[in-house]
Amino acid sequence: QMFEIEYKGGNGIVVSSKKAVLNIDPKLSLVGLKDIKTKDEVELATEVRFRVENSDARIIIDSPGEYEVGDFTIRGVAATRNIDTAEQEKLSTIYRVECSDVKIAVIGNVAPVLDEEQLEAIGMVDILVLPVGGGGYTLDATSAVAIVRQVEPKVVIPVHYADSGLRYEVPQDTLEVFTQELSVPVESITKYKLKSSAGLPPTMTVVEVARS
Repeated sequence: QMFEIEYKGGNGIVVSSKKAVLNIDPKLSLVGLKDIKTKDEVELATEVRFRVENSDARIIIDSPGEYEVGDFTIRGVAATRNIDTAEQEKLSTIYRVECSDVKIAVIGNVAPVLDEEQLEAIGMVDILVLPVGGGGYTLDATSAVAIVRQVEPKVVIPVHYADSGLRYEVPQDTLEVFTQELSVPVESITKYKLKSSAGLPPTMTVVEVARS
């Protein structure tokens, strides 16, 4: 079954299939945009502060656990935020989302290295979504590249980079800083559509999804 991925700005990503819509980190008012509408849809938040908490949402997921919604199988794994120390409570959640035979990993504002336990919980990943803009509270290009190398996905969808239409709390690096450091092919599209893993590129590719 076909699903598609759209980029909304910040960490905001929408993954839609026939049976469900996942709104990842929909609270875009944090970056000066309108929040994503989540009525009858899934809110999937990498941190509690990225929820919009719509009482009409189909379900709000913001913590580790196993979830089944529509044709999505979701696993949340606890992670330390970039701004916290290892001793503090893990306040970020990394998600592994399966749709058809494609496995997507969604990483929010986490500390720069994933441990063995997290890597094992994510498992094989086809598509990795992660922030790359840096500035102290999210991954910068170097740490994002390190995580990409740990996970080894076929497709990397970068989010949370410099964008004149957004108001970030701290300045963000441009996407080019990340793509130059990763140095794999880059494809720019308006929406990423995929039917099955057969449609994935043979070698690692950065897919720049235009903000819509």
